[in-house]
Amino acid sequence: MSRPVAPTLLTADPKAGFVAHADEIRAAIERVLVSGHYILGPEVEGFEREFAAYHGAGHVVTVANGTEAIEVALRAVGIGAGDLVATVANTVTATVCAIQQIGARPLFVEIDPATMLMSPAALERILRSHEGKVKAVVPVHLYGHPVALPAIVELARRHGAKVVEDCAQSHGAVIAGKRAAMWGDAAAYSFYPTKNLGALGDGGAVFTMDAAVAERARLLRQYGWRQRYVSEIPGRNSRLDEIQAAVLRVKLKYLDAENGVRRERANRYLAGLSTVPLRLPSVAPTAVPAWHQFTVRTPKREALRAHLAERGILCGILYPVPIYRQPAFADSTQLPETERACDEVLCLPVHPGISAADVDRVTAEIIGWSNS
Repeated sequence: MSRPVAPTLLTADPKAGFVAHADEIRAAIERVLVSGHYILGPEVEGFEREFAAYHGAGHVVTVANGTEAIEVALRAVGIGAGDLVATVANTVTATVCAIQQIGARPLFVEIDPATMLMSPAALERILRSHEGKVKAVVPVHLYGHPVALPAIVELARRHGAKVVEDCAQSHGAVIAGKRAAMWGDAAAYSFYPTKNLGALGDGGAVFTMDAAVAERARLLRQYGWRQRYVSEIPGRNSRLDEIQAAVLRVKLKYLDAENGVRRERANRYLAGLSTVPLRLPSVAPTAVPAWHQFTVRTPKREALRAHLAERGILCGILYPVPIYRQPAFADSTQLPETERACDEVLCLPVHPGISAADVDRVTAEIIGWSNS
């Protein structure tokens, strides 16, 4: 008799996120359908209010997607054409696309090799070498791990730069007792379906503690209108629709609990893989990650990825090529730690749809591979 085939494990599983709350999500969508109000209505207002309350304070302005959230946030804090913006190169290209969309110019900062996040020391070197010319810093909370915000915000303030946090992977993460997004002048969220807080389509939001920044972001997201059909400033069309807002209102209620499941699975990986010759995630003492990804590092990444794929365990690579080495953005930047991370990083399945047994299965396969 043949042995049962183990189910395929995915790095992320948006369908599982829907199935877990299917009845509530269907009811929320039906509520929108019968309302006859589909753009910038009560669902958007409700989600903006509830997501701000989730942070404990502040203002939320929803937009069409995470890339436009970065763009709107940068413009809302006063960044524009020709300004230098410091960020990292081991992120998704969306971060830099947003910078370039407003005519600003990215400067790439080296990462901390332990965390793969923006290095405060490297940022200080960039700020000193371009004294007074860097107008904004965009730290990216990769993999759900919050950047060293206290140090980065202090450096930016000292050198006259704004801080716009890229929170696309850090819904619910905490650093030094305060949620990510609450440290800078503004923050940008993505609600792409694979995120910890994911819609059933595209979506994004700007978060800020500053009412004036929030007001400018509201103008920017819809043609610069305060009065309909009268543009006060040049804006754009970047609106979250009512259906996605209704879905997000359902899923927001479960975010902390589902992040707790991610944390349990991550801790299980950390314990199970502690003796394997891989570089495991490093968590700062004051950080509570959202565990959007569980990343390991090895110079033998392709061999490990192929080994796991043959056994129905599909892993991701976030991200394989530094942005400054991609054809659309190529320049002369050289960041050895960034390049090493891009060559070695591998993302194991970690999301609320996998079980402790699934984690044990992945762990056993990795141990078997390392012993072969």
